[in-house]
Amino acid sequence: MDIYTLLGYFGALIIGITLGLVGGGGSILTVPVLVYILGANPITATAYSLFVVGSTALVGAAYNFRKGLVDLRTAIVFAVPAFIGVYVTRRFLIPAIPEILFTVGNFALGKDTGIMVFFALIMLIASVSMIRNEREEKATNDQQKFNYPLIIVEGLLIGVLTGIVGAGGGFIIIPALVLLAKLPMKKAIGTSLLIIAFKSLIGFLGDVQNLDIEWPLLISFTAIAIVGIFIGMYLTNFIKGKKLKKGFGWFVLLMGIYILGKELM
Repeated sequence: MDIYTLLGYFGALIIGITLGLVGGGGSILTVPVLVYILGANPITATAYSLFVVGSTALVGAAYNFRKGLVDLRTAIVFAVPAFIGVYVTRRFLIPAIPEILFTVGNFALGKDTGIMVFFALIMLIASVSMIRNEREEKATNDQQKFNYPLIIVEGLLIGVLTGIVGAGGGFIIIPALVLLAKLPMKKAIGTSLLIIAFKSLIGFLGDVQNLDIEWPLLISFTAIAIVGIFIGMYLTNFIKGKKLKKGFGWFVLLMGIYILGKELM
């Protein structure tokens, strides 16, 4: 086993720990780890990321479900259009993207580079969301009827976004569940993990039909990330997730800037 494989597996552990500690965000590191450390093609990396994110989030969702922090009705309403969006994107949209997106003079933006640039922009948006997140995690008994049409539209858009970049999208799903479904923050996090798990795994099914999957690498990477999420959930007893989330947001911001510079320069 070479040094890059070891670093990649260490990255998988960090991804899981971060998910366990702050309830999201860690999955956005999966594609950079797979591409820049393990040398995966960006298209393959986004596919592998769906499996890693989906499997790890499913473990977190099961843990939250046992604690009564998953709203199944909201998850179903949100997840069904997300399923459709992510599957169609992985099965049909990604293969249909041309190898050269556009050219300007001597500069040509290829498909792989374009996906990484788009991913970097999503990282920048996610980092701002994590850095500015000052929302208190307090329960509410608000039973106001939630907005089904907006939840369905949001679910479809999140599905397409997840299909393109391979990240879970929790930084968008959680605010949507709080604002549109009127869920308390802790229940929004648990419900988000369930939505992320199923839509990511269903999106991965679209790739199984298009790609040759290196199962030993994928299974071992995922297993280490799952170990990490248990470590992260244990560490929540000693570390405040709110402060960690802001610090992690700054790290994601720097990573996004680095990827933009690397790909465009």
